[in-house]
Amino acid sequence: MTRGENNGGRVALVTGASYGIGAAVARRLAGDGFDVAVTDLKTDDLGETLAAVQALGRTVLPIALDLRSLDSIEKAVTTALARFGRIDVLVNNAGMLLRKPAVDVTPEEWHNVMNTNVTGTFFMMQHVARHLIAEKRPGAIINLASTMSFVGTPEFSTYGISKGAISHMTKTLAVEWAPYRIRVNAIAPGSTETKLRAAAFAADPALRQKMLDRIPLGRFGDPDEMAAAVAYFASPEASYITGQTLLLDGGFTSY
Repeated sequence: MTRGENNGGRVALVTGASYGIGAAVARRLAGDGFDVAVTDLKTDDLGETLAAVQALGRTVLPIALDLRSLDSIEKAVTTALARFGRIDVLVNNAGMLLRKPAVDVTPEEWHNVMNTNVTGTFFMMQHVARHLIAEKRPGAIINLASTMSFVGTPEFSTYGISKGAISHMTKTLAVEWAPYRIRVNAIAPGSTETKLRAAAFAADPALRQKMLDRIPLGRFGDPDEMAAAVAYFASPEASYITGQTLLLDGGFTSY
């Protein structure tokens, strides 16, 4: 199958798709022939992504989603199913970053990060898996972990812990859902040129060079490179791969 073909009427649901990696994933999957449901906290923020997907000739559905709300999660999945009748691929991209010394993290900040990155991701997976199991249809779930799933990074403890949970969740549910032909994988981006990363660098300009100095390839990643890995996991070419977290970090974790 070449890019842009119908892909058998397959549908992808991509969370956090207003910019950065999520937007790149939505564009890439649309280019590969998927119709796409895209989410963000506010659908007004999805305008550029909607236009990009439509320009590729695919159907796109904007959905408001707050991963901290179980009702919002259920409604998002139900809305996508009502429009398309199926979900074949779920990409859990939405997440919350927190940079703060561990000794200063408040209970509210901790719960916001965990409810967004861990609890929200789990229940998105649960709802989509229930649909796939009920329909006896194979599917692919791709989660966004992080290099911080594997290395300790000062002042990013809460975020790193949440992303470590994503990597383990990927393995656990890959095993549990394999009998239903649901593959669960993750990508772990290193520093990628996104608005989220730009905000972190704006708060600490020296951090940018410090991180570049640790990357053997000498540059940050591009959202389209991350989207290509997601598209691979969503494709038939990855049909024998499950439970894996693929590091995309320019060699950062090879030190």
